[in-house]
Amino acid sequence: MLDDDRVRADTPGCVDGPGPGPVFLDSAGSSLPPRVVTETVIEHLRREAEIGGYRAANERLDDLADVKTAIGALINAEPESIALSDSATRSWADFFYSVPLAAGDRILVSEADYASNAIAALQRARATGATVEKIPSDGSGQIDLDALAALVDERVKLVSVLHAPTNGGLVNPAAEATRIAHSVGALVLLDACQSAGQLPLDVADLGVDALSATGRKWLRGPRGTGFLYLRPELARSMEPARLDLHSAEWTGPQDYRLAPGASRFEFWECDVAARLGLGAAVRYLLELGPEDVYAAIAARAEHLRKALPEIPGVTVRDLGIRHSGIVSFTVDGVDSVAVRDRLLAQDITVTVSHAGSTLLDMTGRGLASVVRASPHCFVGFDELDRFVAAVAALRA
Repeated sequence: MLDDDRVRADTPGCVDGPGPGPVFLDSAGSSLPPRVVTETVIEHLRREAEIGGYRAANERLDDLADVKTAIGALINAEPESIALSDSATRSWADFFYSVPLAAGDRILVSEADYASNAIAALQRARATGATVEKIPSDGSGQIDLDALAALVDERVKLVSVLHAPTNGGLVNPAAEATRIAHSVGALVLLDACQSAGQLPLDVADLGVDALSATGRKWLRGPRGTGFLYLRPELARSMEPARLDLHSAEWTGPQDYRLAPGASRFEFWECDVAARLGLGAAVRYLLELGPEDVYAAIAARAEHLRKALPEIPGVTVRDLGIRHSGIVSFTVDGVDSVAVRDRLLAQDITVTVSHAGSTLLDMTGRGLASVVRASPHCFVGFDELDRFVAAVAALRA
């Protein structure tokens, strides 16, 4: 069982004291890092100021390598199958733009797919003559597996599966969708931006060809961090769309040799301090016990899903059968941005997800925006009740 007192003591953003402190409900945006993450980043920045970035990085080569080892332990992957990046979007795009496409090829995207993914797919479709098609959703809102099976054929080259969308608590059946895509030889790219750190991720069980994730959300790492996992065979054989002297070696006037493993998807220049901070965040999660953290997040989200609908005029907008730690809702007669701002005036942090970020899903449901509450394990149930009371007061 999770040690709630320890988790709060390790999180500087949790202010325990005589009066009401802040209520932070935006781990789906950029979470509060544990103290060890902040200290790791600052310590390295100070070392860079003392001896320069190159020497400081050379001192931490083993620690930098351990970042991939830690991520591998979290997702059941070998370190050689992991490439570090500056965001989930960068990781997703680095893989996607490296998949060969030609006229007549098909790209399938989840109905709840994120805008960045959809825009990239549309751009490549225009450039190559491929097409972009939506995977239908079933009555619960998740990927319709029967419809996907009827949709795929040998022209489908890539299926983009969104594990957990940014605008609600839906969790898609990623492993099942992957098996269907693989039946016709298609590659599967799993967007785990909103699931890494709050839901179990076992790449062997999922079977995906690639997985992209960020550090700043549920993993509680620094901004400007992320990673890409590639199936080992692809990590050894796939050629990235862009290369530098880290991702490849210049071996002759007309020749180069790709770096071994997924490091071929990395560039030489990076934020060393941030990457060390990401490693500290993942190690902290492993130390707490991922399953205990996941259970704590789920319990807090479920608490809100039960309490919010009891408020007249408040509608929870989450879809799906299985749910994540994101709870989306609307308040009748109060714009979502106004809800956010009025709660912020009480030191309660939520955010707003607009239709432009998940266009197919939101327009299909007739929603212009939703308020998004995403409690991590460091949020107390008393704080959740304070949030629910504040939402109720908006309607009073």
